[in-house]
Amino acid sequence: MTEKLLQYLWNYKIFNRIDFKDTLGRDLEIIQFGTWNTNAGPDFLLGKIKIENIDIAGSIELHLKSSDWLAHQHSQDKAYDNTILHVVYFHDVEIDDLVKKNVPTLELKSYIDRAILMKYETLSEVHDFIPCQSIFEPEKVPFQFSEEGVLQKLDEKSIAIEQRLSRFKNNFEAVLFHSLAYAFGLKINAEIFQQLAESLDFTVVQKIRQNREQLEALFYGTAGWLDDPKDHQSKRWTQEFQFLKSKFNLNNNLFQPRFLRLRPPNFPTLRLSQLAGLYHQEVHLFSKIMNAKKLDDLYAVFSNIKASEYWDNHFNFGKISTQVSEKSLSRDFIHLLIVNAVLPMIYAYKKNQNEDVVDDLMKMYAEIPAEDNHLIRRWKELGLNMHSALDSQAYLFHYKNYCLEKKCLNCSIAFQLLKS
Repeated sequence: MTEKLLQYLWNYKIFNRIDFKDTLGRDLEIIQFGTWNTNAGPDFLLGKIKIENIDIAGSIELHLKSSDWLAHQHSQDKAYDNTILHVVYFHDVEIDDLVKKNVPTLELKSYIDRAILMKYETLSEVHDFIPCQSIFEPEKVPFQFSEEGVLQKLDEKSIAIEQRLSRFKNNFEAVLFHSLAYAFGLKINAEIFQQLAESLDFTVVQKIRQNREQLEALFYGTAGWLDDPKDHQSKRWTQEFQFLKSKFNLNNNLFQPRFLRLRPPNFPTLRLSQLAGLYHQEVHLFSKIMNAKKLDDLYAVFSNIKASEYWDNHFNFGKISTQVSEKSLSRDFIHLLIVNAVLPMIYAYKKNQNEDVVDDLMKMYAEIPAEDNHLIRRWKELGLNMHSALDSQAYLFHYKNYCLEKKCLNCSIAFQLLKS
């Protein structure tokens, strides 16, 4: 057993039974197993459990042994303050800090079949990029494969949006805020930015959006960055956050965005400032996005958004940079926001209103350049051309939902390859 394998089993819910009980013998229901986090911090984000008839949402941490919590010094790391469940293969010691916080521990040893462990150890070995790589032929890709793939992705995202709407009283504006926060966080901080946004009452954002400094203070304070102000501006944000905390009775949940493996222009300090700038500048943001008829209408919403003046010569609090420039949204970043947050939200909203917007959205996808990442480059190595985001989004979706899952019998490409 390795920790990576334990995470794999948890992620894919491979257990011989799920009538979980924690180490104290209490019934434990896993409502949401969480999103697997391959970066620094808790192993699974956005989890949800039910214990003693109480629903609790937050992060889930996995270890081989309970004592690994102490060995890794998680109690001293704020990134783990939002942990709601400690999952271990073998429970060897009680963790006083978790006991004090009433965080349950789940020992999985009796819930995992040894035969399954042997089987999945083999499956975890290195394989080809896609199962059909050795026989793949670009010419076998079906007509309108990209359109169908993007439509599947939009339907999947629409279901997720509808689920979030049910959680947030059918407030499309609030869910748009959460979706944009997720996109602003990029891959490293997407889940954390979403958790941060969802922890805030959106009515508070609406009430203070005319005061950009307060909006930034709200985001930075919720991110846990204002405990030790470094300069005059940080102190102002701290004062504003304390005022907002008292006025709106804000909760004490703190979220710790990451800086690791990020280029300075993508630091979460700047991205949260830009998100605040967007909501400060665009009072009618939701209606502007929903009324967009073409891609240029969406460009107009985001093209003038930038971080506040403080960040012209900063990337982090209290550290003056020699690189002085306005931190505006780049064209590539705007494309990312439109593809990952805006177009799916338009689709979900129009679908809710019984309006057909598919053709318009497909045209917008086709006008946006294709992404350039390691997965897209691997597809290109197989001889495929990525003309636009319509293609790249379709193949990214297909890889995640078909190739990784080895659903070859449900794959339209594999059908053509096997038929030939």
